[in-house]
Amino acid sequence: MTTARPTTVRLQHMVRAYRDSAALVAAIELGLFTKLARGADREHTLIAALGIHPLHGERLVVACIALGLLERDGDRLRNAADVDRFLIEDRPGYAGAWMLFTKPDWGDWGRLAEILSSGEAPEALSKTVADFTVEDARDYHTATYSIGRGAGRLFLRQVYLSKRAKILDLGGGSGAYCIEAVKKHPGLRACVFDLPPVTVVAAEFIAQNGLGDRIETKGGNFNTDPFPNDADVVIMASNLPMCGREQLADIVRKAHDALLPGGEMHLIGETLNAARDGPADAAMWGLGQAIANSYGLAHSVAEVEDAFNAAGFGDVESIDFVPGVLTRTVGHKTI
Repeated sequence: MTTARPTTVRLQHMVRAYRDSAALVAAIELGLFTKLARGADREHTLIAALGIHPLHGERLVVACIALGLLERDGDRLRNAADVDRFLIEDRPGYAGAWMLFTKPDWGDWGRLAEILSSGEAPEALSKTVADFTVEDARDYHTATYSIGRGAGRLFLRQVYLSKRAKILDLGGGSGAYCIEAVKKHPGLRACVFDLPPVTVVAAEFIAQNGLGDRIETKGGNFNTDPFPNDADVVIMASNLPMCGREQLADIVRKAHDALLPGGEMHLIGETLNAARDGPADAAMWGLGQAIANSYGLAHSVAEVEDAFNAAGFGDVESIDFVPGVLTRTVGHKTI
């Protein structure tokens, strides 16, 4: 049996993938999907609704059809199912801000080889974290809030919390996990532990949901500061690639020591498989830490479990949270 001769097709698709991203970003920023959902559902009416030169409008609409973001239905257009669910403004599930939040990194990704070969040694704590302001936090977590609430609801479908008393959410950002948890469980309280500028923004989201009496915020850095010790559940979600190996071990150990006896920790992260050969999404989050110049990298599920076991957790296991994207590792404190 002969082996097919390699071609450049896969490599060409990969090296020009930024064009797909740019088309999606432009469509979101111009409100294309929202305009279609509100009635501009023919090609000529959608192009007119965009308010740009007709030729540019035609180019963008055709590109969105070719990318599967729009679908033809006779002479009408409709949004693809995922677009309709997540990219229509003013709907509860709107996630446009999340889709756009990495756009500021585009320029740095384009100079990745220069960054990698600069000779500058990575730092234990990311410069991005050190310079974070309240406005940075507001921009960032306005993006993470919508997607975070969905992740929080998914967490609650997987994890039984009705007999728990208090959650400590490390690097809790907007407070989305805590907000969803205490809304579902009336007897539950929570604490969002994050950088002081972030807690200002978390408090705003908590107040919007009328939960200020049940969710507190505490400013601190989970790399360097002690943790509150009155929780029986610890959550750390979507912060894993920021951590170096020693940082991860230290955070998990501190979480174990801070937990009340019988408590549990859930680390939800962009995790590599045990063989460290995928998934690609986790690998890319790790590679992106070069831009932040941190010690962070992509950790394998085996490495995360090792950190849990070394810290003293028992019954450690890892479960697919969002397959191909996030893994949830859980451990229990027995004493």
